[in-house]
Amino acid sequence: MVSADHEGLEATALADDEFIIPTYKDIGAQVPEEIAGQRCTYLCGNSLGPLAKRSQFLIQQELCVWATRAVTGHFNHPHGREWMNIADTVTPLLADLVGAKDKEVACMGTLTANLHLMMSAFYKPTPNRYKILCEGKAFPSDQYAFASQAAFHGYDPKDAIVELFPRGGEFTLRNSDILDVIAKQGSTIALVIFSGVQYYTGQWFPMKEIAEAAKEQGCICGWDLAHAIGNVPLSLHDWDVDFAVWCSYKYLNSGPGGIGGLFVHEKWESNKAPQFAGWWGHDAATRFQMPPDFSPIPGAQGFQQSNPSVLATVSLLGSLQVFKQVGTMRPLRERSVLLTAHLEVLLRQTGFYVPPDEAAKHPANGPPRFTIITPEERESRGAQLSLLFLPTKSDVMERILNYLESAGVIGDERRPDVIRLTPTPLYNTTRDCERAAEVLKRAFEAIDRLT
Repeated sequence: MVSADHEGLEATALADDEFIIPTYKDIGAQVPEEIAGQRCTYLCGNSLGPLAKRSQFLIQQELCVWATRAVTGHFNHPHGREWMNIADTVTPLLADLVGAKDKEVACMGTLTANLHLMMSAFYKPTPNRYKILCEGKAFPSDQYAFASQAAFHGYDPKDAIVELFPRGGEFTLRNSDILDVIAKQGSTIALVIFSGVQYYTGQWFPMKEIAEAAKEQGCICGWDLAHAIGNVPLSLHDWDVDFAVWCSYKYLNSGPGGIGGLFVHEKWESNKAPQFAGWWGHDAATRFQMPPDFSPIPGAQGFQQSNPSVLATVSLLGSLQVFKQVGTMRPLRERSVLLTAHLEVLLRQTGFYVPPDEAAKHPANGPPRFTIITPEERESRGAQLSLLFLPTKSDVMERILNYLESAGVIGDERRPDVIRLTPTPLYNTTRDCERAAEVLKRAFEAIDRLT
């Protein structure tokens, strides 16, 4: 296969020696014995990032502190990470990643729980302004949250939720269509809330422009950053975003079910008190005096409810230390743009790629092929590429996925027809991209031989 040449793209990852990638043997890949002990081709950081060595080390440290200090570790910690202040170790690093002030960020909870907290604070429907504008096929958890919040306020979700879908024959939303709906229907919209990066297509929405358009119409603007944080550069404070929520186990590599986070713009500090207060959101200076009345911490951290899991927090800390080591988002984004483009070129060279406009017309009895439904423009995507397999609603995707996995190429499927491949700049190499494209080509050739 011809190599894609992208000037400035280094073959090695920014920090591949900082992460533990499973070997071919670990995942049960059917590969020659001489390479079974090598790291597999892991292109699934959009779903679950690998274990950072620093996270492993910090977790082991905390287990030791737990064993030797027990409850006193809350206030007396041999490594200076007193548990009562454990979130303070990650707050500045998270703030840097999302473009915020420290007081605008809280490391807490999980994504959907945080989304409900934010919607309880910011979604205040009125008879004339009650609608929620979002992308169609938002992640199911978001859809459930939107619908249940609308119903809680007495509205029919089918009426209250306005979902935007791509035009016929297209796979992603046009930016102009989003802005058009906000301009035309803004007076009826209470909340504009999109995914920063869409989980299915990999489309990076124009966040600054959407936030500005929402503000012009008097709408609240929130974001689900599950697939954006650690993937694309963010400037939530400067973009005047009202709130945002995220998980940390994808691009932030905090581990399965890792701790979440949220952002609340400082402009709301004086008039947006938490509706559902909890102990950990109380002023830290008097928290352990157990006063009867709630005195919230100013800013996002006032929304905290319970003390964060120490093990989950230091697992996140280990990965965030690697982000800081490599220079955070600027060098990561520079490499990500080149690495994803490299994979894209290689995939197109397999001989089985068809352009998106042709894919929409691919016949149901046509030969097995694939297209890439993620936008080609760098400003409209992060690291992820979503491959749509043709004919749709056939078994092509399943067969390709099985072949990839058996050869030790790990992406993930989104049924019925999409496989997501994500070269992550922290730990993926150019060789990962090349091998993925090679194996994909062999998979199609194997299907061809059987038809």
